[in-house]
Amino acid sequence: MNSVTENMTCTFCGCLCDDITVEVADGRVVKAKKACANGAGIFKEYDPSPAPPLVDGKETGYDEAIAKAAEILNQAKSPMIYGLSSMAVEAQKKAVALADKLGAVIDTTSSVCHGPTGMGMMEVGEATCTLGEIRNRADLLVFWGCNPAASHLRHFARFSMTPKAGLNPNGRKDRTIYTVDVRPTPTAQKSDHFIQVAIGHDYEALTTLRALIAGKKITQKEIAGQPLEVWQELAERMKSCRYGVAFMGMGITMSRGRQHNVSELFSLVTELNKYTRFSVLPMRGHGNVAGADQVMTWQCGYPFAVSFAKGIPQFCPGEFTAVDMLSNKHADAAVILASDPAAHFPVAAAEYLSEIPTITLDCEVSLTAKVSKVYFPTACYGVDAPGTCYRMDNVPIRLRAAMEARRPTDEKVLTSLIEAVKSC
Repeated sequence: MNSVTENMTCTFCGCLCDDITVEVADGRVVKAKKACANGAGIFKEYDPSPAPPLVDGKETGYDEAIAKAAEILNQAKSPMIYGLSSMAVEAQKKAVALADKLGAVIDTTSSVCHGPTGMGMMEVGEATCTLGEIRNRADLLVFWGCNPAASHLRHFARFSMTPKAGLNPNGRKDRTIYTVDVRPTPTAQKSDHFIQVAIGHDYEALTTLRALIAGKKITQKEIAGQPLEVWQELAERMKSCRYGVAFMGMGITMSRGRQHNVSELFSLVTELNKYTRFSVLPMRGHGNVAGADQVMTWQCGYPFAVSFAKGIPQFCPGEFTAVDMLSNKHADAAVILASDPAAHFPVAAAEYLSEIPTITLDCEVSLTAKVSKVYFPTACYGVDAPGTCYRMDNVPIRLRAAMEARRPTDEKVLTSLIEAVKSC
């Protein structure tokens, strides 16, 4: 049976483009109009065919797989839950409930990307905005440590660089674009100005900009690999713009300084609001990683790396983050939710994950699924299951389904696990 569904949402990245037209033929998505090359794969590569759970690599019934997973978790003394960022909010809430009931550690993919962003925000706050405000008002864009030309392919056209909207009727001509990065990138090529900062010197550059904005005198002639005049020009442009936005990426969060880089950038943006209107927006990656932060924060008080072992949520990056839990061999069982740490974690963490009993929920057969004791093939949110996701600017977007799900959702599997396991 063929069908066409309009206004579908692509969950590949944090843009959550919600203008996709999906065509279904013979139970598979055959076209995803307006989707970028990355997003099209979400729709067209997904096989929604019914698939049974696996225990030790062998097909089994749903109830039997739930019973085995519950047995593993009931026997574990230090279980860990990880992932969440490619799931809908409805399932993320269940993941937190499961961690609470088990007394488990729960961590999200933020811990290996924008975790320092959350920590920086906790220190100094965040002057932010929506993508709609940026599209309609911003005349100065600064891309710092990010490359949306490769990672968020429709970001420029829909939200930032080229839309003809609001106070920018001429589109690209009405905007000035800066890129600050350690090397030239496709985003830098599309910008008006490229500032190549020395590797590991983002903090130095940001503190310099704060000092210049505050009117401080700087005598050093070269800072972070660039002449002082370059930073003076950027500072003046920031102060004099109508509406400026700093987009920040993992070039800041995963380099030397980490959350301190973020704190400096957020503080800079706050101070710029004494002179003009300025905002900052992290370039979030996975489709609902912002939603994972939202759910974790409203349920636990913290965005990631939370332990319920003592009956209350405790936050400790470096101890309760998944990489550290596995590298230090502190977890004795794991529930992996819509992510693939076996393929992406450091070797020591990935190897230990394959040694402990692991339960994986994923719509694709990932490397982690292949090494798991129990694997539940689940429906794909935004393709054959509805749900809610948060865009990178923390605006909730409702997902539609283009077809009826023939697999259980993550929410259903987690609900069954919550009912099956014992309280800690």
